[in-house]
Amino acid sequence: MSRKEHERDELHKTIWKIANELRGSVDGWDFKQYVLGLLFYRFISENIENYVNDNQRKAGVADFEYRNISDEEALLGKTQILEEKGFFILPSELFCNVRKGADKNENLNVVISNVFNNIEASARGTASENDVKGLFDDFTIDNKLGNTVDERNEKLVRLFNAIGELNFGEYTDNNIDLFGDAYEFLMTMYASSAGKSGGEFFTPQEVGELLAKIVIMDKTSVNKVYDPACGSGGLLLKFAKILGKENVREGFFGQEINLTTYNLARINMFLHNINYNNFSIERGDTLIHPAHWNDEPFDAIVSNPPYSIKWAGKENPLLINDERFSPAGVLAPSSKADLAFTMHMLSWLSPKGTAAIVEFPGVLYRGGAEQKIRQYMIDNNFVDTVIQLPSDLFFGTSIATCILVLKKNKTDNNILFLDASDEFVRNTNKNKLSADNINNIVDLLKNRVAVEGKAYLATYEEVKDNDYNISVNSYLRTNIGSETIDITEVNKRLAEIVPRQQQLRAELEEIIRELEVDYHE
Repeated sequence: MSRKEHERDELHKTIWKIANELRGSVDGWDFKQYVLGLLFYRFISENIENYVNDNQRKAGVADFEYRNISDEEALLGKTQILEEKGFFILPSELFCNVRKGADKNENLNVVISNVFNNIEASARGTASENDVKGLFDDFTIDNKLGNTVDERNEKLVRLFNAIGELNFGEYTDNNIDLFGDAYEFLMTMYASSAGKSGGEFFTPQEVGELLAKIVIMDKTSVNKVYDPACGSGGLLLKFAKILGKENVREGFFGQEINLTTYNLARINMFLHNINYNNFSIERGDTLIHPAHWNDEPFDAIVSNPPYSIKWAGKENPLLINDERFSPAGVLAPSSKADLAFTMHMLSWLSPKGTAAIVEFPGVLYRGGAEQKIRQYMIDNNFVDTVIQLPSDLFFGTSIATCILVLKKNKTDNNILFLDASDEFVRNTNKNKLSADNINNIVDLLKNRVAVEGKAYLATYEEVKDNDYNISVNSYLRTNIGSETIDITEVNKRLAEIVPRQQQLRAELEEIIRELEVDYHE
């Protein structure tokens, strides 16, 4: 294990210890708002401090420390700080200074609320207002933290000290990575423990890496990245991690319908040191009120939209004339919005761009309106590749999903089908894509040739003759090979299967229900 990996591992252990020790009666999912709120508060405090300190030292004030100057003196530089950083924090309201007197402050809960209000108010009327507004809305100090003010304050002090003692090292690029990494670790842990409610907004890091690499391939930069159902923003930020944020030239764009998750996405941007003028995360229903008409088209689109949710569909007569959906001549069924999201992304994909979308398997083979939408995409040669993923990758569901890769600049009219159902490792209670698994899948995409049991290059005529069914197992037999059987592993898997039986049955019943109603849409 490298030194960096060791440091990261230690940081993760410490964070999880904090969360478990301080949680007490607070549900883990609710508790994340306190941990993340103070983690974010510490980050932006240090971010402002280091920005001002660097400027002053460059100007020749060798031992300048922003935390030690008066609020009155700090206000003289407020305009410049706001313009550069998008928010302003008084020295007296920095994390380190509030923490210093926290254990003696009977009004700590009020002080923290005021500080957060002041940070938000600092951006009002400026270019960053929409990026900062409401960021601390979920950090409400209520009776979940304790029944009395004293109890709540005592927990807040412990939380302040725990977050304050986390070792992020010196404030360098590595430090920024660690803040973002701490955030992602917390999100993974909470999504895992919260099951479906947590998994809905969070795509496992490795799946995000695969999606980004599919879109990037051999490119060293992209113009801008878009996710129409961005959750907490992790898929967008994979591009910053792989390419470097300066190589996402025009920034990060996303839309999210859920208020809490929308706030998490904006916090995630800041924690990865993406400046307010380099991202646009908007709130709203992308299918009905898309927020980025003025920013499309996009060269890079990645998304894991919600599976088979209801939407207005044909109940809204205006939608069939919407330029995003009208080319197919039919709308996605009201009970299944999957292909509405897909059509939206296809519409906003640039002529030279790539979209990689996680899809619920039913959209690849169901009839009715969905078959007509697939026909439109295939007849116009927009479908590049379909990848069958392993089962049990995602939080909250064990279903084997797929990735649909769309392009508008294909050089042939074939479709590549990849069976990656055996590309996984299992070292927790979920399957996971290893670095080797990701590289294997990306290599198959790059080579774009048939490989027995793994890849099949189907002609347009074959797909058309197959009634526009693009389910991978229609073209490739699912991997069934001879393998060594590890009895210990089999017993372990059996022990995991029993408690999941009910969930699997419910998911199967849902699929059967969908098949039954499909032709009634």
